[in-house]
Amino acid sequence: MPDFFVNLGSIIWYTLTIIIFISYLFAIFAIIGDLFRDRELSGGWKALWIFFLIFLPFLTALVYLIARGGGMAARAEAQVRQSKAVTDEYIRSVAGSPADEIARAKALLDAGTITTEEYAALKAKALS
Repeated sequence: MPDFFVNLGSIIWYTLTIIIFISYLFAIFAIIGDLFRDRELSGGWKALWIFFLIFLPFLTALVYLIARGGGMAARAEAQVRQSKAVTDEYIRSVAGSPADEIARAKALLDAGTITTEEYAALKAKALS
């Protein structure tokens, strides 16, 4: 058999091995993230899961995904909702209300900085 096919097989095997290893690392990090995200699980149980993830990683990852995998998505979704709510509240506090924007535009109009057409455009933008 020519060297090309032997090397090609090795390249495919190494590539597959690397893909499987990286996928496994993603699963481990997702499990660890889920453990620390879960507020209902006590610290002792979290420590026990981490202990087994260190000493029996493959088996523990499978057991975790089977036993607690259904709640992983719910906990991740709850965290995303909480982060979005905090971000939206911050944006609302910084942005100000449409009335504030219209008042600023009116002050610029009264000062002669902008024209009536520009004021109307700013008012329409604030109300939209």
